[in-house]
Amino acid sequence: MKFVISEEQRALAEAIDQVIESLGGTAVARAASEGDAAPARALWEQLAELGLLGLCIDEADGGMGGTPVDLIVAFERLGYHAAPGPYLESAALLPDLVDPALRESLADGSAIATAAIPGFVPYALDAQLCAQQFIVTTDSITPAEAGEGQESIDAARTLHELTPAGTAAALDPQAVALAIDRATLGSAAMLLGAGERLLEEAVAYAKLREQFGRVIGEYQGLKHQLANVRVALTFTRPLLKGAALDLGTPSGERSVSAAKVAASDAAILAARTALQVHGAIGYTQEHDLSLWLTRVHALASAWGTTRYHRSRIAASILTPAAILSPAS
Repeated sequence: MKFVISEEQRALAEAIDQVIESLGGTAVARAASEGDAAPARALWEQLAELGLLGLCIDEADGGMGGTPVDLIVAFERLGYHAAPGPYLESAALLPDLVDPALRESLADGSAIATAAIPGFVPYALDAQLCAQQFIVTTDSITPAEAGEGQESIDAARTLHELTPAGTAAALDPQAVALAIDRATLGSAAMLLGAGERLLEEAVAYAKLREQFGRVIGEYQGLKHQLANVRVALTFTRPLLKGAALDLGTPSGERSVSAAKVAASDAAILAARTALQVHGAIGYTQEHDLSLWLTRVHALASAWGTTRYHRSRIAASILTPAAILSPAS
């Protein structure tokens, strides 16, 4: 396996950074957390022009025809900037499940859609931004209406219950499973990006904050904590890229689950360490650190909890034959 990203993928990541930073960077997420959706819509339009929303759509359908590795490169940058909006739903989950006309609209950004998956993703994200909502099951997709928004642990995210508002269309269960795994992989990439940003913020602050007349970054114990975060994030990266290469293969489900577990654990460790480094100021909503702290905890429980994915990994390893074997 080759885990080094290409020059084209590096350019994509840099372009996403430039677009988000040109619109104010964290100001977009900050505005969303305060109920102002205009910056999030402006960002959506800019990223659509870049081609991000058509990344998982074939060129024949108006998309970029990107690979799963392209997906994780792009979604890591979205996590790094705490970009708000239903990117996982519109760009990763729904493209292969909707009709061609809507697929083309998703690719060019003229339509924003979200979805809920009963028993797995019970609430639809940011339906207030979306023209269309769907309920996705293992073998069908149904147009839906969104109820009142509910608060998430992440103030920049709004969750909605959906009720059916149309006729269900049958889907290939394998296509649904692949789409869900792709969105789960995207969520793992966003967690990695958020974890990288938390580590960056923690290291920068450790060079400024003083205690007992010394910069706290000079203390060996703190260096060890930050190093542990660096190791956890670095070890997550090959799992993420390996899962992208395995997506759609017999080992794809297990690889995606392993990547989601590793990304969740690493990002939560980064969040805990960054909060310890920042001290009391890190608890305040006014400080930008809160954008990633809450995003990490929201994403860690979305698209399958750690317990769910560990169970899926175990089920793929502990086959009935292995359980019954005397050697096991």
